[in-house]
Amino acid sequence: MNTNFVNLTPENLADEHLCCIIRSKKPHPGVEAKREWLSARLYEGHVFRKLNAKAAVFIEYAPLETAWVPVIGGNYYYLYCLWASGEYKGKGYGESLMEYCLADAKEKGKSGVCMLGSKKQKNWLTDQSFAKKHGFEVVDTTDTGYELLALSFDGTLPKFAPNAKNAKIENQELTIYYDMQCPYVYQSIETVKQYCETNGISVSFIQVDTLQKAKELPCVFNNFGVFYKGNFETVNLLDAVYLKRILKK
Repeated sequence: MNTNFVNLTPENLADEHLCCIIRSKKPHPGVEAKREWLSARLYEGHVFRKLNAKAAVFIEYAPLETAWVPVIGGNYYYLYCLWASGEYKGKGYGESLMEYCLADAKEKGKSGVCMLGSKKQKNWLTDQSFAKKHGFEVVDTTDTGYELLALSFDGTLPKFAPNAKNAKIENQELTIYYDMQCPYVYQSIETVKQYCETNGISVSFIQVDTLQKAKELPCVFNNFGVFYKGNFETVNLLDAVYLKRILKK
């Protein structure tokens, strides 16, 4: 197993590829938006650690206090994403990255690590069964089927902010909250825009562009949140098939 990992820093951010979407030559708008988003977050203790190869093998986490999610709790790390895909899957890379995060949390004197999960695994969330093997447990839930998983080192526990459990808004049209933390957000937004324009569907896009906005969101959130007819639907990024299914409700 290749054990050559790299942590992104303000100094190397411009030159390192972001392995969610791998590009060799032509710039990708989603990747560049992610790079810009990261440029500010790295100074806040945000960690993006990746395999030093052209591969989708990485972990991304941040101090909960500065994590763009409506989760509250003292002195935790929030785990956004852990991914090992393709030929790198099942070879111990995920294990290595998780162990790094947990060791980093302990070294920094953190109370623990937490992450978003759900009763039914969502495509765009870290594998919660994998996390549970490392001792993560469900510590909070929402009526919409989402869960907050945490591994506590000192007995203290994080929780969803009360507003995250609202899961309702006044706007009845398709409404999408998003930030630029994930490179795939850009193309999902473009897919939704095109579909809605073609089919005459009203849609509102609300960019979450500050920490305060993220903490005050009316739903659980990792980087995306979808409402329709005033009800919260999903944190999953949308393709045309998934969008059609929501709009039939």
